[in-house]
Amino acid sequence: MTETNPGVTAVSDVTADTDVIIIGAGLSGIDCAYRLREENPDVEYMILERRSGMGGTWDLFRYPGVRSDSDIYTLSYPFEPWRKPNALADGEDIRHYIEHTARKFGIDRHIRFDRHVVSADWDSTVDKWTLAVTSGDGSSETYRCRFVVFATGYYDYDNPYTPVFAGSDEFTGQIVHPQHWPEDLDYSGKNVVVIGSGATAVSLVPPLARGAQHVVMLQRSPSYIFSSKQKQYFAPAVRKVLPAKAAHRVVRARYAAQTAAIVHLTHRFPKLGRKMIRSNVAKNLPEDYPIDVHFNPRYNPWDQRMCMVPDADLFEDITSGAVEMVTDHIDRFDATGITLTSGRHLDADIIVTATGLELQGFGGTKIRVDGAEIKPHDRFVFKSHLLEDVPNLAWSVGYTNASWTLRADMTARSVAELIKYMRDHGYTNAHPHLGDESMPSKPLWDLTAGYVQRSPEALPKSGTHGHWQVRHNYYRDAIDHRLDKVEEGMVFGRV
Repeated sequence: MTETNPGVTAVSDVTADTDVIIIGAGLSGIDCAYRLREENPDVEYMILERRSGMGGTWDLFRYPGVRSDSDIYTLSYPFEPWRKPNALADGEDIRHYIEHTARKFGIDRHIRFDRHVVSADWDSTVDKWTLAVTSGDGSSETYRCRFVVFATGYYDYDNPYTPVFAGSDEFTGQIVHPQHWPEDLDYSGKNVVVIGSGATAVSLVPPLARGAQHVVMLQRSPSYIFSSKQKQYFAPAVRKVLPAKAAHRVVRARYAAQTAAIVHLTHRFPKLGRKMIRSNVAKNLPEDYPIDVHFNPRYNPWDQRMCMVPDADLFEDITSGAVEMVTDHIDRFDATGITLTSGRHLDADIIVTATGLELQGFGGTKIRVDGAEIKPHDRFVFKSHLLEDVPNLAWSVGYTNASWTLRADMTARSVAELIKYMRDHGYTNAHPHLGDESMPSKPLWDLTAGYVQRSPEALPKSGTHGHWQVRHNYYRDAIDHRLDKVEEGMVFGRV
């Protein structure tokens, strides 16, 4: 080994040395690989995926009913049409779509599975990243690259959020978190209590109700839930008159515009938004149902993500009696179920804790620049994907009020354009620099959701103006992206 910068050691045993490494083979990672090669046909790259299969979230979550919580037309890639009919897609179909896309464009040949990236070290003397990686058999590997892209999502894959419930060790049944759903879990003919009111709970409860004796959806406070029709008329009509790729672009644009309009309208007129959502709920429940108890959130629409249900399935199960909504607080678990603060007891054979995620940026990878550790929450984000004063590193993260892929694809194109610019001009390093300018900060995500509030230091911070401000407005970002100059706000250099 030879010494370089203080605190940085050059590693002689390098497993692979390449131009670009993408960490993660989910929606974002496959998208980034496609755009990278589209813009830079001769670039060498590889994808390091921690799991044994591609898909990311859609490979991890295997609970009954797992599906997209936004329309699949904008969640899918712009360059590969989605061909199935449903607007809200099943998780298995999404995973197969990602796999199909990777195979079609030869991306799968660049993936190394069972590779957990533990740390990433930048060495300014050679302008390269060194990644310390643990392989599936527990051995250590070292990878080097000029540019690294974190397509690792935003939450901890290993540790979901589970509150400490008094008496949980006394419960004689099973306690399950959807993030680690047992393949052999048998809930047929049993009493199931699902704790939670977010997207996971509302997608999980109806399938459980088809096999369980009775299902209770227990929530501490209500969420906004909206029924969406699965059968679509616009998409099939467009597909009949246009070629597949052109039809996909039209349908995708239509759904992106629809979501943006709804979000803007409900943000601007929250009372109207509440009224619209309540009307949708009321239409699908009995006249005497206590909607204001179970479906009247304390927050305004889109202060948290909206929960979409296909064809009112949850409301139908409530109407039939297969599912019971309970809004209350948990006092404690006991041997046979849950005692609520109201005094009521919920009998349970299985308790499902759909209590949310733990935020985690950059897959938990420790990042160092010339030996100094980088704390992401201390850094501003530039153009929503680059970190202040961190060279040759990008991070893909989606919108809070629209499909993930809308921003992930924009990020992938921006990264590909930046790498092309660097290669064309002979640069070996690039980073955004704020300089001596003082700028207030704000949270990266404009959500009041519990998983965001619990972990304020998990993600980088947003500025308040210019390219340093992280917006959740797809159309404004799309315009900025089209007008963007790659070199604006960036510092470039050569080794």
